[in-house]
Amino acid sequence: MTPGTPAEARYTAARYLALAGEGVLGPDDRVELLEGVIVAMSPQNPPHASAVYRTYEALRAAIGTRALVRVQLPLVLGSLSVPEPDIAIVDGCAADYDAVHPTGALLVVEVADASLAEDRLTKVAIYAAAGIAEYWIVNLREDVVEVSRGPDRQVRCYREAGRMGRGERITLTAITDASVVVDDLLPGR
Repeated sequence: MTPGTPAEARYTAARYLALAGEGVLGPDDRVELLEGVIVAMSPQNPPHASAVYRTYEALRAAIGTRALVRVQLPLVLGSLSVPEPDIAIVDGCAADYDAVHPTGALLVVEVADASLAEDRLTKVAIYAAAGIAEYWIVNLREDVVEVSRGPDRQVRCYREAGRMGRGERITLTAITDASVVVDDLLPGR
């Protein structure tokens, strides 16, 4: 959206989700709603796909059945954003989301190579404003995981940010007895 574009020109989450029911958006359309703008998602190269799968497997093993690990599925975060993060850990079980999308998450993970700038700027603000306690970027360009914690909803940013490298272990904020090793999230060198 260009600066100065009226807010009325933006899509709401409700209107965006209705587009699928109307057949305007189909299951093969790789898009998400960010700040009222429908944004195309980049195709996944092999390292990205590998990191998504590795992250899913590591988090699923770490948390067991204490929460639900969702892969590339919608989160309704306010009236103007419906991102589809690579991984979201949400409360409850699959049946809780048979009729509605989650409106929050315990942890959101984005795998980034081509999307690194968007994940660091646009998405971090959306996730912080939504009160997502923890946000990770599996940064394929630099072979690290960027960890953000302590969202400040008003300022739309996180109070804590750090980088974790290979050989280090990340403990989840929301499930403190669950942790993963960074190497398990990143594709082989």
